[in-house]
Amino acid sequence: MKNWVMGLLLLSCGIYAFGQSRGSKGLVSGTVVDGDDNSPVMQATVQILALKDSSMVAGNVTDLDGRFSLSARPGKYLLKVSFVGYSPSFQPITLTSSKPRLNLGTISLHSDAVMLEGAVIVAQAPEVTAAEDTLVYNSSAYRVPEGSALEELVKKLPGAEIDDDGKITINGKKIKKIMIDGKEFFADDPNIAMKNLPVNIIDKIRAYEKQSDMARMTGVDDGEEETVLDLSVKPGMNQGWIGNTDLAAGTKDRYSGKVMINHFRNKNQLTAIGSVNNVNDNAFPGGGGGFRKGGNGLTAVKMAGVNFATETEKLKTEGSVNFNYKDADIVSKQASETFVSSESSSFKNALDHSRNKTTKLVADAFIEWKPDTMTTFVFRPRFSYGKTDNTNGQNSYTFSQDPGYTTDELFGTDDLTSLVSEEDIINTVLKNTLKKGDDLTVGGSVLVNRRLGKLGRNITFRGKYNYTNSSSEQFSTSETEYFQKTPEERMEILNRYITTPTKSYDYSARLTYSEPIFTGGFLQFSYNFQYKHSTTDNSTFDMGDNWTIGDGVNESNPGVLNNDLSKSAAYNYYNHQMDVTFRWIREKMRLNAGVSFQPQKSDLSYKKGDLDTTTVRNVFNFTPTFDFRYKFSKTSQLRLRYRGQASQPNMVDLLPISDNTDPLNIQNGNPGLKPTFTNELRAEYNFFNTEKQRGMFSFFRYQNIMNNISDRKVYDPETGGYVTTPENINGNWNLTGMVGTNIALRNKKYTINTFTRANYQNMVSYISEKDLVSDTDKNITKRLSLGERLRGTYRNDWWEFSLNGSLDYTHSRNSYQESNNLDTYQFAYGASTNVRLPWNMSISTDLSQNSRRGYAESSMNTDELIWNAQISQDFLKGNAATVSIQFYDILRNQSNISRVITAAMRQDTEYNAIYSYCMVHFIYRLNLFGGKGAGKGGPGFAPPGPGGRHGGFGGPPHRRF
Repeated sequence: MKNWVMGLLLLSCGIYAFGQSRGSKGLVSGTVVDGDDNSPVMQATVQILALKDSSMVAGNVTDLDGRFSLSARPGKYLLKVSFVGYSPSFQPITLTSSKPRLNLGTISLHSDAVMLEGAVIVAQAPEVTAAEDTLVYNSSAYRVPEGSALEELVKKLPGAEIDDDGKITINGKKIKKIMIDGKEFFADDPNIAMKNLPVNIIDKIRAYEKQSDMARMTGVDDGEEETVLDLSVKPGMNQGWIGNTDLAAGTKDRYSGKVMINHFRNKNQLTAIGSVNNVNDNAFPGGGGGFRKGGNGLTAVKMAGVNFATETEKLKTEGSVNFNYKDADIVSKQASETFVSSESSSFKNALDHSRNKTTKLVADAFIEWKPDTMTTFVFRPRFSYGKTDNTNGQNSYTFSQDPGYTTDELFGTDDLTSLVSEEDIINTVLKNTLKKGDDLTVGGSVLVNRRLGKLGRNITFRGKYNYTNSSSEQFSTSETEYFQKTPEERMEILNRYITTPTKSYDYSARLTYSEPIFTGGFLQFSYNFQYKHSTTDNSTFDMGDNWTIGDGVNESNPGVLNNDLSKSAAYNYYNHQMDVTFRWIREKMRLNAGVSFQPQKSDLSYKKGDLDTTTVRNVFNFTPTFDFRYKFSKTSQLRLRYRGQASQPNMVDLLPISDNTDPLNIQNGNPGLKPTFTNELRAEYNFFNTEKQRGMFSFFRYQNIMNNISDRKVYDPETGGYVTTPENINGNWNLTGMVGTNIALRNKKYTINTFTRANYQNMVSYISEKDLVSDTDKNITKRLSLGERLRGTYRNDWWEFSLNGSLDYTHSRNSYQESNNLDTYQFAYGASTNVRLPWNMSISTDLSQNSRRGYAESSMNTDELIWNAQISQDFLKGNAATVSIQFYDILRNQSNISRVITAAMRQDTEYNAIYSYCMVHFIYRLNLFGGKGAGKGGPGFAPPGPGGRHGGFGGPPHRRF
């Protein structure tokens, strides 16, 4: 024991002495900006020079916001700031022991007119650079078709992916918010910016993890950070009014219209947006090859919104109001196989038609007030209201053997038994459903932080509250024919009406105290209390056999209350969370390590039929966290993170009940369920060589779930249905790795981008067709997915040409049925070009071959040659207007097929979509009272010149970054 105490004392003294020795140097800091428009100058060189011989004492480059800091011993020096295209700045500085910190404020760099006028600029803007944990993409380095919105630019960014639902990921991280110049843009709906912001106003895109308000003030990671895209507006366009109108009409009754008005003035922003279209918000054609889908179904969208941001010395306000209406008409064909034993499977083919209408109104705000230098208040109110009106019709067939026919062939016959033997048919289902619902949510959070004199000592309070009131109605009719039952039991008709009102609220209060223990070292203690309450009352009514959904529920059709299926529940949740966190900050290193203790109590009062029970659960969660960053340079960083997270089973799953509302999917509870615990380890490394414009970024993640909750399904071969019981299972883990590179060649005109992905999943699930099951009834699916994207680009002032290719390989092995082992490939290769002609005409086109191989069904092994094109013409003063003609899928080869593989099943789905069509666009841009360079040539502004910050084709040369 004495040795342990002595060791800790020696370690503490060593750390303290190390911190004190580091404190003998002074610190010089400041911000470098453009002298013309006050925009930050990134990657400017800052040097501290000795007075006697001008030798460099210390050097660094500015960060994304133009800020810098340098360490040097007390003395007199000369500070030099330089960047290409600017005259260098020199300033004498003095550091003393009594005043070791020197803040130089703002340093303005002015254009070197001689250099700019006489230079022939051939350098191109780097596609991507890295600064600490931030990736910076230069908009001018990516050519997109004229008039494109932000989405088309993001698709070209290395490491970026956008799925069919519009979810954006950068290097595997989901983008939660879009920001403009550091200010939130329509809060948590990135699609508003993706679909409406024109590319031609964007200078740079920064991708980074934005800390929560709590972490930003306390400096301690609370696990609530969000990956964001932060857009910077082009200099000269951030002072005044900017408008953009885009109207279009096309073949097949397609239409699109967008209107956007922006006002930027210093740190104030105002944006109004309106949009209508029935083209699934498709991006412009001609942007590049690869598997490009137009979205699932046919969707019509109407939206309008207002976003604002203001900032003064003490007060910062941001907010938005957004209205959105969506009408989606989705038709799908499905063919699936569910594994029920090592020898047999259940096969299902289905036709599905849905019409989903959603209306949503969201309002939110952010207010930050600093009454003095020691105190900060943050308030975030939020309001949302939504309505849904969804109809669905499904016709499905279930078989005990592979029917050997496609979905179209099976549903194209009037007599199913003419194609498939009756002994192989389990059931046929015809079901129609109408769901209506509305929900109201009101909530907010308040945060107060007070610094207590000593650097790093502060106390913080955060409170949250949310209230939700929702209700839903479901009308359904179904006819099921069981081919393996007796004639008396063969037909089952279920017509039902279900109403479910729900109310819930929750609040929390957190108090945090941070104390410095040595130079750069801090301890933080926090306590958080959270309470949740919810009530729900589900009433199920049986309707007559001749009842239809159109009859509704009224006095003439009241229905009969089904007490056995109706249920009500009241839920209460109490959570006490205590955190202890150690934070250590050095010049190149930052460490956060902590532990969280969470005693929890939950109680559920549940009524269903004759069951009236109350269940109480008490648990204790232990969660460790670790976050380490090491900065090799301003453009190179390593980050390691670990987080453990415990989660509890759903309280209803713990009840000893059986819910047979759906006879083909009976749900059982399991009182023996245990909590799950997830271990997640992340590693990130990036570097960038500014001079050679070459860089690499990487991301790795390992995740392991202990006591994962999996559904054990017992298959009934007579009905084709399942009895599902949740149970704990171990063995689920996955490993993901991503590496991207950006290489510039020959005067930066040639670039090569690569993006490599690898994912290994070990998926375990229970499978059984027996009433008596054991742990041996497990199916283990091991899946290895490898992906590679390669793009080579040549770019000059008027022409861009790219060759691109992608390969996705999946190696899947199934322990239950080797016949379902698959090695599948999806590969695409093609070319795209964007030409800016001297008479203000642009041509964009792409041609790609998309192929699939290795699937058991021949219909999945396809070859699709996709050709898209766009021709646009700018006119009016300052190129303020553009007319373009767009051609989608000219060869009419595109399809929309997807496959899902899990440990328990595989499913192939083909959706309807918008394929081959043509659109004619008219775009008008307006720029009033703009800053320098923004309003040249009249009311419009010229399309951005490639590789530069301002100007169009044939314009004067400008600085390149």
